[in-house]
Amino acid sequence: MATDPSGRPPPTFNLTYPPSLEAYNTPAAAYLATHSKPWDGLATAALVFDSRGRILLLQRAAHDSMPNRWEPPGGAADPTDASLLVACARELWEEAGLEAVEVVRVVSEGPGEEPGTVFTNRTGTLVWCRFAFEVRVKTDEVVRIDPEEHQDYVWAEESEVSSERIGDREIPVTNGQMMRLILDGFRRRREEGTREERRIVEG
Repeated sequence: MATDPSGRPPPTFNLTYPPSLEAYNTPAAAYLATHSKPWDGLATAALVFDSRGRILLLQRAAHDSMPNRWEPPGGAADPTDASLLVACARELWEEAGLEAVEVVRVVSEGPGEEPGTVFTNRTGTLVWCRFAFEVRVKTDEVVRIDPEEHQDYVWAEESEVSSERIGDREIPVTNGQMMRLILDGFRRRREEGTREERRIVEG
């Protein structure tokens, strides 16, 4: 497992999560085997909100695909990840230096939509599915970004995400799928709250 952007070794992730997320407490290979989907791999995205209800967005590096656009931390689930929940925590650690302590819920592209956003790689040769989770982190952590992947970060309110603008600054989101996932994260926080009991996964 890689270090965070400042070189710190990864923690052992002791994540709490509600029973409704048990289906994601499994490695990517096992999930693919049991769901019989025509996907080549799985990816995750971590929706992290601060105490003011703003979401963390990272700006993609100018030399990367979709340059200068904004997205939540996330990436591909690795074969060594104990589960999709741990994969989400690992990617958050590697891309933003934040340690996840709780996976709150899975989000979708909107009301009535099932979780899981299907997309292709940049060459169109592989099909992936991304699961986005709301994640809580240690409150004393500081965002640290990897300049090889991202060049800046912001905390954005829902209206700022929708307008893709914070004041005079434009913050274009990577694509429509990601925009819908982010906005569904805001919606679910308002409508669902946090009511379920919690379980623990280590990885």
